[in-house]
Amino acid sequence: MGLPRFCFEGSIVYKKLKERSEQYVARGLVRTEESKEKIGGAEDVFVGDIRESESISPAIQGIDSLIILTSGVPKMKPGFDPSKGRPEFYFEDGAFPEQVDWIGQKNQIDAAKAAGVKQIVLVGSMGGTDLNHPLNSLGGGNILVWKRKAEQYLADSGVPYTIIRAGGLQDKEGGVRELLVGKDDELLQTETRTIARDDVAEVCIQALQYEEAQFKAFDLASKPEGTGTATNDFKSLFSKATARF
Repeated sequence: MGLPRFCFEGSIVYKKLKERSEQYVARGLVRTEESKEKIGGAEDVFVGDIRESESISPAIQGIDSLIILTSGVPKMKPGFDPSKGRPEFYFEDGAFPEQVDWIGQKNQIDAAKAAGVKQIVLVGSMGGTDLNHPLNSLGGGNILVWKRKAEQYLADSGVPYTIIRAGGLQDKEGGVRELLVGKDDELLQTETRTIARDDVAEVCIQALQYEEAQFKAFDLASKPEGTGTATNDFKSLFSKATARF
């Protein structure tokens, strides 16, 4: 059978898997040729539109697991004046959360299930228990609502899954903080509600290795650097997560 094959969207995860070529055969999926070039333009990076199920099938055929990191991205309206309050945001036509976070993720889940994958790891966001969360108001997109709908679809799919609802993402060094898991947005009520992107990517990969991560959904954040002990026992971390959704 050879090494496990994984497909995903996300340059940090891709880089980490490529560095572990003795364990994994990585396969990437990006939306444009420009994005492909940014991460090296290798032949194992496919270009496809997750909103069109036919265009992503070639990337997903023959894989063992799928890591989904796709997300709608709000853009700031031009001409923002800080003296006049908060900026306004919008989503480009065709790139609203309903199309990206719901239809696009549903297409990926359906394709992966049809391909017989053994596990799907889906990265979402904390805040989904609150319909009035500020993220839902950005661009009128209700982004957390659509993310939650895709998460439920995955949980109902019958495919072993891990749903990671990440806290506020930070561009900081990974592997140096104590990671925290929670449920139902409890961590949002604390001072520990952010996490390094690198740490999220590492948890995605570690989730593929432990049964304790399967059929689990959990919030993910970290303590500030210099407090606690850096997490390296991921089996124990996943064991602390108890909710299926």
